[in-house]
Amino acid sequence: MKQTRSLFRRFLKVHFLFIFFPPIMLIFISAFFGVSDIHKNNVNTLNLFYVTVLLFGFIIVAFVILSWRFFLTLQKRLARLQEVMSFSAENNSFPKPISVQCDRMDEIDELGSSFNWMIQQLEDSRKREYEEELLRHRLIANLSHDLRTPLTILRGHVTRLNKEPMSFEGQDSLSEINHTITRVGDLMDDLLSYTLLTSGKHPFVPVSTDIGRLVRASVAAWYPVFEEQEIQLDVDLPADETFYWEADPQWMTRVLDNIFQNVIRHAAEGKYANIAVDVEKERIIVADRGPGMDNSSYERGAGIGLSTCHYMLKKMNLKADFTSNEDGTSVAIGRV
Repeated sequence: MKQTRSLFRRFLKVHFLFIFFPPIMLIFISAFFGVSDIHKNNVNTLNLFYVTVLLFGFIIVAFVILSWRFFLTLQKRLARLQEVMSFSAENNSFPKPISVQCDRMDEIDELGSSFNWMIQQLEDSRKREYEEELLRHRLIANLSHDLRTPLTILRGHVTRLNKEPMSFEGQDSLSEINHTITRVGDLMDDLLSYTLLTSGKHPFVPVSTDIGRLVRASVAAWYPVFEEQEIQLDVDLPADETFYWEADPQWMTRVLDNIFQNVIRHAAEGKYANIAVDVEKERIIVADRGPGMDNSSYERGAGIGLSTCHYMLKKMNLKADFTSNEDGTSVAIGRV
């Protein structure tokens, strides 16, 4: 935008006129009186002295008043711009555009115009990001739904082939195919859950939650699964002591379900799992004796589920610390 008027040039021009124009006029007046009357009458000389003092006093007072008025106006305009910026920072929202005088634009109006342009660009960017996020969520939801049909068809063919006579190698291949179909279905479920979660489809309702009781309920629900996989379950859940977190019980249950599921998927060969509640440090500890997270199988299957866990825990002001090596994996859930 082309600048039409300079605020500071106008300020300097006015002050230049008030500083230099009156003394120049005084010199001309003094020269005129000096030629005609100043040597004839001493009274005129005294009057000229008073006029000079008054003129310089007027210059000083006018200079102070103009400077005060200029900087007061400048301060008000900058304070208005700063107020708009501070309001948006305190309320975590985009600021409103400020009014700009386009007919007599100066440096402050240029700054306000650039500020308004920046707001418009940010709003357009946020709108595009929101539309892209909706498109991504819709695409993932549709893909997760559409892929279930071919997976169901494949599972039906595998079930039919299991009834046909075939070699042990064929049976192993069908078993691996069936296991792979199950894993793909689980991954799609995790992806769909994460998409719905990050898009706000699963409401977050934090309440004061008895963590000891919640962990006991989750362990009781998963105990038959651990028993079926022949995993020795070592449980340390104090019955008389507990602690409370401001958390969503459904979200916490889903976090524990995901961790227990990872133990079943990736650490079942260790045949051991330890689940404990540390009341003193207010932590939930789940440990196994699997191959560790460096194992490729663990890495391939844990990504989306763990991302969902981390997202939920972060919303509840909690965190999960993982410790993993070849002797097993341990996760401790506690406050941030």
